[in-house]
Amino acid sequence: MIDPYETLGLERDADEQAIKAAWRKTAKTAHPDSGGDAEAFGRLQACYDLLKDPVRRKVYDNTGYDPQLADPRDLQGILRLETLVNDFILDEREPGSFDPVAAMRRKLSDDIVKSRFHILELERHRARVRQHIDRLGRRPAADVLGSMLRTRSQSIADAIRNAEAQIEAIEQAYTMLEGYSYELELLEEVKAAE
Repeated sequence: MIDPYETLGLERDADEQAIKAAWRKTAKTAHPDSGGDAEAFGRLQACYDLLKDPVRRKVYDNTGYDPQLADPRDLQGILRLETLVNDFILDEREPGSFDPVAAMRRKLSDDIVKSRFHILELERHRARVRQHIDRLGRRPAADVLGSMLRTRSQSIADAIRNAEAQIEAIEQAYTMLEGYSYELELLEEVKAAE
């Protein structure tokens, strides 16, 4: 995640004038017409746009995320965590009687194992398709079977890439849970409350 305050050299409590002044100062040297990098200037512009918009700025200040500045991997991780958060919010057990953070970690770990197993299965199928392609003998000018098998092999390769991307998103979500803990009630306190 790009920190717009850091990028513009601002304190978190900077007012509108300070934001404009910082923008002008950095834009002079960062603009491509002044020898700056176009990509870096684009990030600078995105930071300025976020900080000058009071609603986006408040959301960023409260969450630390802005979709336009976020690394796509972070967004994928957040989407994974969002479904897990919904699951534990809907859990009927009393807060404090179970550890939702540990449950999210277990679920993410299980999903990684399932995705890796799925990749192994896909690779096995792709190898079998390739073996069939290699064993096809004399082929007519319109190689219908060969074309179908090559297309199938490509589809499997695409599915493998998608599964690998899912694993990356899951691992990113797991990383985002680092540092969190959850306080459980002692068993006696739970019994006394009943």
